[in-house]
Amino acid sequence: MYITSVSCIAEALLLFTRLFAFYALNFKIGDIYIEILYLLSLTERAIARHEVREIEQRHTVDGPRQDVTLDEEDDVVIIYNRVPKTASTSFTNIAYDLCAKNKYHVLHINTTKNNPVMSLQDQVRFVKNVTSWKEMKPGFYHGHISYLDFAKFGVKKKPIYINVIRDPIERLVSYYYFLRFGDDYRPGLRRRKQGDKKTFDECVAAGGSDCAPEKLWLQIPFFCGHSSECWNVGSRWALEQAKYNLINEYFLVGVTEELEDFIMLLEAALPRFFRGATELYRTGKKSHLRKTTEKKLPTKETIAKLQQSEIWKMENEFYEFALEQFQFVRAHAVREKDGELYILAQNFFYEKIYPKSN
Repeated sequence: MYITSVSCIAEALLLFTRLFAFYALNFKIGDIYIEILYLLSLTERAIARHEVREIEQRHTVDGPRQDVTLDEEDDVVIIYNRVPKTASTSFTNIAYDLCAKNKYHVLHINTTKNNPVMSLQDQVRFVKNVTSWKEMKPGFYHGHISYLDFAKFGVKKKPIYINVIRDPIERLVSYYYFLRFGDDYRPGLRRRKQGDKKTFDECVAAGGSDCAPEKLWLQIPFFCGHSSECWNVGSRWALEQAKYNLINEYFLVGVTEELEDFIMLLEAALPRFFRGATELYRTGKKSHLRKTTEKKLPTKETIAKLQQSEIWKMENEFYEFALEQFQFVRAHAVREKDGELYILAQNFFYEKIYPKSN
């Protein structure tokens, strides 16, 4: 009861702090706004800590934590290291909607300033949390973090990685307008570039930094990981490492343009988490929850200019590689009939089993 009460107080303080920050920003009270942002961060962390304590208290009321044993089916962790502006919110909402019914936990990995690269000490903490936090298993972790190789830390059972990527120019255009106009998920939230009315076409024509080819370099490093070379823009090594990880370390990688098929495959392969996901995506109110506001499609001239850069060529090569792999997996998992896709039933069996039982 105490923890719940404190959490409620903290949430009320968080709401007050956000309102104060909004007025401080709009009335140009710079120093106060910075202090409010700091207080906001502390409040959010306090709420998160109390939520964790409340869950742990609920799970341990019948016995100590070290006595918790998990069935093999429940000893599973999925990590969705989501790339920004790839329909990640739409997909994550499905996980939230299903978690109570399918009996698993969903946890958001909130990094400071959305930094996708963790410090070495945070990498150790994160790996330890994910692998040993039994109260959160089965668990679905999601956040804007780059791939982290759990094997480097001596982990015996690694998590299951999944992800979704998008056509690189479409992703950048969406992000460009998102920073200026936000989306329909939180329409009242003030964005970092709010007030800048310049279109993406105008930005590219003027050689602006927010639409520069270097801004395309994001999906490759997210899959490449925490090595310094991954974040060296235009690195051929990073591209090849991202491809290697996609094939060898990810269970499934979908594409935004074919998100429903991605969800269908996950439901067929991992029903413990995704049972009911396809129907929910097709009929649920949150399926297309987050749409960038005021987005204007770029002209052919703008697209052609971006496509001249080596960075686009590499990011597009990675996207095409991921798309081909996804379509290969789908082709061996589904069949089309009357314009609808159907998951194939089990297509193998065992025979010639020896020695014969008496």
